[in-house]
Amino acid sequence: MSILSVKDLSIHIGAARPVDGVSFDIAAGECFTLLGESGCGKSMTALGLMRLLPAAAEVAGGSVMFEGTDLLALPESGMRDVRGGGIGMIFQEPATSLNPVLTVGRQIGEALELHAGLRGAAARQRAEELLNQVGIPDPRRRLDEFPFQLSGGLRQRVMIAIALAGSPRLLIADEPTTALDVTIQAQVLDLLDELRHKQDMALLLITHDLGVVARMADRIGVMYAGQLVEEAPRREFFAQPAHPYSVRLFAALPDAERRGGRLATIPGSVPAAEIRHPGCRFADRCDEAVLLCAATPPPWREIATGQRSRCHLPGPAPAVLQKVGAGDTASPADNAPLLSVSDLQVHFPIRRGILQRAVGAVRAVDGMSLQLMPGRTLALVGESGCGKTTAGKAMLQLLRPTAGSVQLDGVELTTRSTSELRPLRAKMQMVFQDPFASLNPRLRIGEIIAEGMLALRSGGTGSIGGSDRDTAAKVGPLLEQVGLRADMVGRYPHEFSGGQRQRIAIARALAVHPQLLICDEPTSALDVSVQAQILNLLADLQRDLKLAYLFITLNIAVVDYLAHDVAVMYLGRVVESGSADEVLRSPRHPYTQALLAAVPRVDGIPSDVPKLAGDMPSPANPPSGCHFHPRCPLADEACRRDYPAERRFGATQVVRCIKA
Repeated sequence: MSILSVKDLSIHIGAARPVDGVSFDIAAGECFTLLGESGCGKSMTALGLMRLLPAAAEVAGGSVMFEGTDLLALPESGMRDVRGGGIGMIFQEPATSLNPVLTVGRQIGEALELHAGLRGAAARQRAEELLNQVGIPDPRRRLDEFPFQLSGGLRQRVMIAIALAGSPRLLIADEPTTALDVTIQAQVLDLLDELRHKQDMALLLITHDLGVVARMADRIGVMYAGQLVEEAPRREFFAQPAHPYSVRLFAALPDAERRGGRLATIPGSVPAAEIRHPGCRFADRCDEAVLLCAATPPPWREIATGQRSRCHLPGPAPAVLQKVGAGDTASPADNAPLLSVSDLQVHFPIRRGILQRAVGAVRAVDGMSLQLMPGRTLALVGESGCGKTTAGKAMLQLLRPTAGSVQLDGVELTTRSTSELRPLRAKMQMVFQDPFASLNPRLRIGEIIAEGMLALRSGGTGSIGGSDRDTAAKVGPLLEQVGLRADMVGRYPHEFSGGQRQRIAIARALAVHPQLLICDEPTSALDVSVQAQILNLLADLQRDLKLAYLFITLNIAVVDYLAHDVAVMYLGRVVESGSADEVLRSPRHPYTQALLAAVPRVDGIPSDVPKLAGDMPSPANPPSGCHFHPRCPLADEACRRDYPAERRFGATQVVRCIKA
């Protein structure tokens, strides 16, 4: 029997229809997953169920039956009892969902007072039990801490504890792991799975990650442009997706087998919610579309037991053939590295007292060494807080290192003054993680791209920019090189999608003809289809321009597809490095093994390697000996005493572990 039954739910915002006739059921103890790109209406559907829509939005039709009660017919006072009591919700970003000026205990206590009638010592005791239930260490102390004192994984667990405070029968989780490391993501997913089985709780999971879907879902609903276009049990869906949109989502996934080839991309983007569709909403982006698709709305068709597709095709959509590329993008081996980093340290002083004396230091990067050859991609992987981004900025001298050496093409950078570094900036550029924050909203994109050329010209490198007219003439071809139109130069950043903004950031970096690009999580905020476009672009640019990439990421699938070499970083140090095949196929460090085991697999096969417990220690007070020993299942007294020396395996694999 269904605990939640949604029939023909429609939500309008003026002329826009972000949700347009959505229907699905969820049984007790079942996980139903809504899958699709950003802008498909997944989160708006969840907000509609909870009646938490923005002021301009309204439910225009349909019904939402929860345990036999129509939620859309309840007065607001009745909905307040359902929210948190009958239905709990975990929002996508815990940092903005938790009140920054209230302690964790106070925020859980509010839910307990409203839905369980608990106050005072009883509420505090129950809050401590909830924190312990969701796996937060030392729960009594955490009750008196504020959200900013917790890591991202702990904040997400606090959100789950608040959602569970009212003992809900249905939990809605909106992208609950998007902002988390792969290790913390695995812990949160395990927790949600355990809770729904123990408490027979239904789970509505919203995500765009096919690996998470394979790990969690019992049934999947694929959403596109405000409608469900496919519904299927997990086994049938992953064995043979039926709708052309679902097939293309799978084809866009990067992996090692597609290295040197082209990832399948979905042309265009999700249509705006105000557009009216006389036929199939996916017709404009579908290679199999015929005249009937554009003229007539497709009916639901049964494909297999429990699997149906909203498509005119008589059966499952055909698989997408991968376009074979020009082979490996790496340049031939070169004995001289383009980038050579030795014993790099970046320490931030901790100051206290009236005189602000240094009483310690945050060892963000603590003795890091690596080499990057011309025309190759080195992936730098590790959990958030391990120092990856700080190391990347220090290599470019955007942050001045505390100690160590950074050489670019044989030139030492750490001893150069700011004026001496200026002409070297043309050789090294950075693509930042957030394309929304890294582009100036007050400048047109033509001005953004030309800014670097003009700055380097004024610094004495006239070959970069030339005259103003020459500079303007170069911007259009740069846009076309990254897959945008030259006539877009006059637009502002807010007029572009996230994927287009990331292309603009890449064009800005390419404008000065660099040899090295440091890419800091450039695809982390993108849907799988847009991610495929960016990865194809980066591979093309490397092949055509012989660029070297330092690719900072925690997406192992992207590493497997794009990287030639891998360096694994933990608490400011590289613990394992080597070729991509060596590190990803035969990992030897326990941390590398745990990272790979935590990645959700599309085939759904669980790893036999134990998942990491707890969080990374503070870089202000790193553990003695091997920094990984507090979380390592193999650690012994020798690991706690001395930091391990390098051990070499094979051609290039280097590991810092006495147990390897």
